[in-house]
Amino acid sequence: MKTLLKISVIVFLLMNYSCKAQMVQTTKDVYLLKTNEQQFINKPLKDLLKEIKPEIRTADTSIDSPYFFRFKFITYEQQRTNKGNWEDRVSLYVYVKEPIDWKWEKRPKGNELIWTKEDAEKYGNLAVVRIKVINQPKE
Repeated sequence: MKTLLKISVIVFLLMNYSCKAQMVQTTKDVYLLKTNEQQFINKPLKDLLKEIKPEIRTADTSIDSPYFFRFKFITYEQQRTNKGNWEDRVSLYVYVKEPIDWKWEKRPKGNELIWTKEDAEKYGNLAVVRIKVINQPKE
């Protein structure tokens, strides 16, 4: 009986751990990153990125202090023509401790702002120091 109880508890804990949902399910939820900012401070950027389900379409950076990424969930064309849902136009600013090695001249011509999996891997270990969200969803 004790063994059955122990196994049940272990299975329950494993299921609970593996079923954890991402914090940001839609662009309306991006503000939750700011609300839960302390959870990400001094942690790698990759931990924050794991919590975001909507695809990050574009990224811009500041290579001078303060160092930050500006993530957008719409394409550059949508940004330029001011198209897309209000919620999708949100900007997520993630400030990091270390300088960002972002070489504009080495990025693919015409696609300099596109955020890629390679970018996530390259910059994933930078430590987050601050999160800012601009254009919060209308209620």
